[in-house]
Amino acid sequence: MPDNKLRLTNINLKGYKSISSNGQDIPFEEITIFIGANGSGKSNIVSFFQMLNYMTTGALQTYIGKSGYADSLLYYGSKKTNRLKSEITFSDNDSTDKYSFTLSHAAGDTLIFTEETIYWQRKNNPKPFTITLVPGLKESGLYAYSKKAETGAMVAQIIFKLLKHCQVFQFHDTSKEAKIRNSGYINDCKFLRSDGGNLAAFLYTIKKNKDGEKYYNRIVRYIKSAMPQFKDFVLSPSSQNDNYIILNWMENDSDYLFGPHQISDGSLRFMALATLLLQPPATLPSVIILDEPELGLHPSAISLLAGMVKTASQHCQIILATQSTGLIDEFDANSIVVVDRDEEEKCSIFKKLDEKNLQEWLEKYSLSELWEKNIFGGKP
Repeated sequence: MPDNKLRLTNINLKGYKSISSNGQDIPFEEITIFIGANGSGKSNIVSFFQMLNYMTTGALQTYIGKSGYADSLLYYGSKKTNRLKSEITFSDNDSTDKYSFTLSHAAGDTLIFTEETIYWQRKNNPKPFTITLVPGLKESGLYAYSKKAETGAMVAQIIFKLLKHCQVFQFHDTSKEAKIRNSGYINDCKFLRSDGGNLAAFLYTIKKNKDGEKYYNRIVRYIKSAMPQFKDFVLSPSSQNDNYIILNWMENDSDYLFGPHQISDGSLRFMALATLLLQPPATLPSVIILDEPELGLHPSAISLLAGMVKTASQHCQIILATQSTGLIDEFDANSIVVVDRDEEEKCSIFKKLDEKNLQEWLEKYSLSELWEKNIFGGKP
């Protein structure tokens, strides 16, 4: 990513799910990969970003309800933890932007904002610009404040945009009823949806755009590498209703038209991943978060996935939670954050690896071998 672009550098999180009220500082790089045993808490980071996605659309209360209400979001429930806190830091060469909030337990087993603060500071300037928003709201006041004719509105706009562009994607649902396997509205194409449900419309738009054609061709090349029989997508409005489109495709040396119902789960997920990571840079989110992107992929496709992640990271940040030993071998140790469960404190602990500290080990073993040997943790 360009050095002058604000990027996510740290999240301090307290009282959320498996993270205790003592809190954890979680650092982020251009590529950040969370590894750990089942139940260690790595997927809770993904769910935290999902909560942010709901917050930026004014739907926090919907997320709370879908998640089993406040008791399911607070560390060991509201009787033990009555609030969760977070401070999210974005930085570039010139300045630091922070957004902090406290969500406290309220009647009806819900959460309300009891503190919400934006912060901006130029480097080498000892005095930060800080604004505390009105507390007691059920939804974030950040967007509404960003529209005011006040000095801090511009800072609020920047922070709101940064948060809104941290997007979680999960292509696990490839059932017969999944949107990705069915026809969709052809004009639902401005951005790829989090479940890939508008994949056909999004690909169609990339392909027909003169500046997007080379990116479409790159997506097809990667899919061919993972699925050798694949020739190309056949993307056009439905003959029955030209407002709709479906993910049709063809094989090499055949004129038979296949539909999305004739794609394996793993191949369909790879198609969605390739489209997400190889789309034109102008439409990429600032931060892409993926939970177990290797799910259902053939082992030979893991290196292709890693290559796509590295390509996308030239223009945006990538955050992965994975259990794949093959995937972590495609990256260096500085990209890895190990998530362990502290059995004494009964909470998640996050530890960023330092390649220098592992240099002697890495001369003899791969990262996956060190993980399997439990040299740096992350094992049951």
